[in-house]
Amino acid sequence: MSRADLNQKKIVDALRSIGATVEITSQQGNGFPDLVVGYMKRTHLIEVKNPEANGKLRATQEIFRDKWKGTDVHVVNTVDEALRVVGVEV
Repeated sequence: MSRADLNQKKIVDALRSIGATVEITSQQGNGFPDLVVGYMKRTHLIEVKNPEANGKLRATQEIFRDKWKGTDVHVVNTVDEALRVVGVEV
């Protein structure tokens, strides 16, 4: 069972504060990204990593990212990185 990285709540709160819809999917398993984010009519898949905890993708996450044929899977460590993914310059 996966657990959310400690910085995930801050990232979710920041995304929601700009009006994004955020579905937390960190318990989905099978390498599925932690967040599905909707903003400005676009969908973003975001994997949250904590830079203080080595922040590397697990094998299942790499496999998911490499096989996924939809939107890119973005890996973020900070609020600023997450905001840039959805197109908000910080």
